Amino acid sequence: MKRDDTTGTGTGIEARQDAAAAFSSLASPLVHEAIACAALLSESVEPESLHRLRVVLRRLRSLWWAYRSFFDKDVVRQQRALFKFLATAAGKTRDWDILLQLLEEEVEAESASSSELKAARARALAVSLETLANAGVKDVLRETLSDATKALNTAHERVSFRKFGDRQVAAREKLLRKRMKRALRAKKSDYASLHEVRKAGKTLRYLLELFGPVLRADHHRTLKRLTKIQKRFGALNDVVASEALLQQNEYLFGDSGARDSALRWLKQERKRRLRAARKLLRDA
Repeated sequence: MKRDDTTGTGTGIEARQDAAAAFSSLASPLVHEAIACAALLSESVEPESLHRLRVVLRRLRSLWWAYRSFFDKDVVRQQRALFKFLATAAGKTRDWDILLQLLEEEVEAESASSSELKAARARALAVSLETLANAGVKDVLRETLSDATKALNTAHERVSFRKFGDRQVAAREKLLRKRMKRALRAKKSDYASLHEVRKAGKTLRYLLELFGPVLRADHHRTLKRLTKIQKRFGALNDVVASEALLQQNEYLFGDSGARDSALRWLKQERKRRLRAARKLLRDA
């Protein structure tokens, strides 16, 4: 299904508009959302606030990747590293929340209510908040956006927003297919190859959300498939990350029996979710 040339994105961007000129209309709302999320952290420490901040920072990282040809390579590397650093800081507490939630699913894991684990989560939250506060999210994001906008104002490359979006989505679709084939050829226990599929799929989904309304083809079905992949692969990633986090903090368990029980359950759950992820990949 093709779109007409006057289709807009809902942000005032038209398909025929110059891609460089459209950047600010895409990036500004994301930057403002990230700043708003960071501001809420001083009022609330709800896990969802940190998660929202991490997601919007990942979207910004994907947007900068899409526009990489307009910027100096070193600048793109630095800016994307900044988004990753901030997103990682926001994600530390969520890692503990996921671990605690998973342990609650194991009936025999009395450790789920362990005060030591919850104290570790509280320490992680304090570190996340301090890191984000010291980073000066508001100022650093505004400066990053301002620098990018200035660079784009002098960019020599001229291409329509639709054509540009089609190129970026096509490049990510190609990368995703490549990683899916590689994962299918890998050993059944190979999590790393599946993780690469998850990352490629996530970036593609973000790009489809950004450029979707002006693309020549309707990618609604692709988005639905990506959402399904992300959900199942995300569930696998939760277990893998939780297992690693628990192994790194075994000392928090006063009872070695409870520790071994939790690790054994996570290992079994990892294998089960690994099989489910590979099955979805084969059926995709």
